Amino acid sequence: MAERSTAAVDVADNSGDEPLTAQADQSTADGVAQNRERDTDSSASEEAQGSGGTEAGKATPPELHSGHKLARRYRLEECVTRLDGFSSWRAVDEKLRRAVGVHILPADHARARSVLAAARSSALLGDPRFVQVLDAVEENDLVYVVHEWLPDATELTALLASGPLEPHDAYQMVTQISHAMAAAHREGLSHLRLNPAAVLRSSSGQWRIRGLAVNAALRGISSETPQRTDTEAIGALLYAALTQRWPYEDDAYGLSGLPKDVGLIAPDQVRAGVHRGLSELAMRALVNDGATASRHESPCTTPEELVKAIGDMPRIRPPEPAFTAPPEYQRTTYQQGTYGRQTPHPGATQPIPTPPPPLQSRTGKALKWAVSALLIAALGLGSWQLADALMDQGGNSSGDTDKTQTTDENDKKAPETKPVKTIAIKDAEEYVIEGSAQAAEDADNTYDGRASTFWRTKSYADGPRLAPYKPGVGIVYDLGSAKDVSTASIGLRYGGDHTTVHLYAADSLTPSTSVDGMKKIGSNTTSGTTIGVKASKSVKTRYVLLWITDVPFAPRDDYSGQGYKQAITDVTFKG
Repeated sequence: MAERSTAAVDVADNSGDEPLTAQADQSTADGVAQNRERDTDSSASEEAQGSGGTEAGKATPPELHSGHKLARRYRLEECVTRLDGFSSWRAVDEKLRRAVGVHILPADHARARSVLAAARSSALLGDPRFVQVLDAVEENDLVYVVHEWLPDATELTALLASGPLEPHDAYQMVTQISHAMAAAHREGLSHLRLNPAAVLRSSSGQWRIRGLAVNAALRGISSETPQRTDTEAIGALLYAALTQRWPYEDDAYGLSGLPKDVGLIAPDQVRAGVHRGLSELAMRALVNDGATASRHESPCTTPEELVKAIGDMPRIRPPEPAFTAPPEYQRTTYQQGTYGRQTPHPGATQPIPTPPPPLQSRTGKALKWAVSALLIAALGLGSWQLADALMDQGGNSSGDTDKTQTTDENDKKAPETKPVKTIAIKDAEEYVIEGSAQAAEDADNTYDGRASTFWRTKSYADGPRLAPYKPGVGIVYDLGSAKDVSTASIGLRYGGDHTTVHLYAADSLTPSTSVDGMKKIGSNTTSGTTIGVKASKSVKTRYVLLWITDVPFAPRDDYSGQGYKQAITDVTFKG
């Protein structure tokens, strides 16, 4: 489990109701953190980093190299960035035996306090959509920030090297990044360096953001309008994902810029086949750089406005999986009866030998006589049993008549068993009674046929019962038309004690009645990773609410911290 620094925990314990940035700045206590835009001369920074030319009265920071250890725990492996007096490394946490990333700069660097404040602010946020800060320490004349290292994640820069993203992938990217940045800005945090190198896609398809607040602090970047700056950066990311072009004249991040003197043109004018709705969304986010939305919608100047604009768009579905027809069946030479034969010469006609008549040998004749005798004996025995049964029936005609009639009546009344069919799911929406949503943008991951994608709850401090934090969490499914629902099969991400699931018949994707007013289909509890719910009586409905009231305890993972939580991977209804 990831450990945070003592400093970060102390700030969390005394956070109160102030924004996270304000709390972290107060923790530095020397006032330097407020002056984040102050820069230093690069040559002076390099000297302070370990070349030997330090100011009088200050200790020389230790020389950094591969194999150097910080806090006798973090072993530096590879330097990935060296710029303006700081360096970034891939390292190994020898205590927890995992890869981590480390930013290092001298303690007397002009931006050292700002970097510490930004790192502690980011650590306090604890949102799994961001690469987490694990430690922020000042030690031995060095300031270093330790963060997660995701070896299975791929930068957006690398993804775009092979071509633009598919519309569904671009939609998922802008949706997840917009929701994440809206949550960060609500806590007073901004990124200010949101570019293709800062956006990662994990192997499970989830999008992560690295360097929240820290990357800008390392470079002394500030903005008087941080929300607009981050919103325009999201617009640039979407533009690049749709066109494989950077929406400015200069080339950047391995992408070609736009032609000179043409201005900022819409993505669907740069590349054919670009999704119209996503093209307009990118222009609305970039409107402050001179873009004009094609239908004159209002510009999006904050991540919250961008989230609302995405919510007003029709949802973009993932492409249907392509099924390749199996190759035509080819009979082998063994099946064709040529096994062990010589290949005939072209043009030569090969005589086909006539097979001998069956059972013409002495043994075959004996077998025929034996079988004939057995058949005659079986016929005789069957005739005798039939005659005996008819005689018994004639002697007890009155009693047997009643039994026969009863049997016939029971056969006629026996119900016909209807075949159980899988019901296709047409749409889904997260159902929120109070408070904020869990992961509204991921509801369709629960029926896309892929076990690697899922919808997840937040992580709660107490459980398994979600109350009093929430009465429950869940998703409403649209079956397209009213269907008889008899059973449901649900795949879960976390096992443990315990998960309780209820099914209700709802009146729409956004039900107008409370859960207590809905007709219950069934419920079940499990400690495993699959659960089935069977209706005591088949219920006919178009909308089904899957309602979770109890979740198990699960450890920290790539998506959330430890706590009581659950995630749904697959949902199947039958009726």
